[in-house]
Amino acid sequence: MPITIVPYDPDWPLRFVTEASVLERQLAPWFAAAHHIGSTAVPGLAAKPKLDIDIVLVSEAALPLAIAVMQQSGTYRFHGSPYQDGRWSFTASREGYGLRLSLCGPDNPDHARRILFRDYLRAQPGVASAYEQLKRRLAAEAADDWDVYTGGKTQFIEDAIRSAIASQETLEVNPETRAPDGGNAGA
Repeated sequence: MPITIVPYDPDWPLRFVTEASVLERQLAPWFAAAHHIGSTAVPGLAAKPKLDIDIVLVSEAALPLAIAVMQQSGTYRFHGSPYQDGRWSFTASREGYGLRLSLCGPDNPDHARRILFRDYLRAQPGVASAYEQLKRRLAAEAADDWDVYTGGKTQFIEDAIRSAIASQETLEVNPETRAPDGGNAGA
């Protein structure tokens, strides 16, 4: 399957809302939150036409029940926990785009890292632009080898997460840089 990077689509957030509401109904007893993550969640960032959605459940104990419901729906393909990180993956195809869903418990550290990376890209347009350039280069060089493409992004992502953590620590150390509502003063 070719690795395709497409320009940002302003419909991606709307598609997320639609998919999240379906998943909320489907997983109602165990659903805590849906998070649009990945490149399609960063305004202006080119991406593969695949929405990444993390579904956070009310507890770890809810995972087997929610996984069973997702499998029984017949709508999603189950991939297990490919990274052994407590996230359980599903994929689905829609007209014009794909979905990659991850179910996890409320305190999943990998989910927290994914949110941190997304938020850092949203807050740092220069970093987002560099990430887009890297993705385009890797897609061209990888010759449809997803391991090469994904592996080529790892160091960039780890560096961005370290920078995001350092930014948070700076804000905590310098409380005068925080606005009363918890946002950045002067932003």
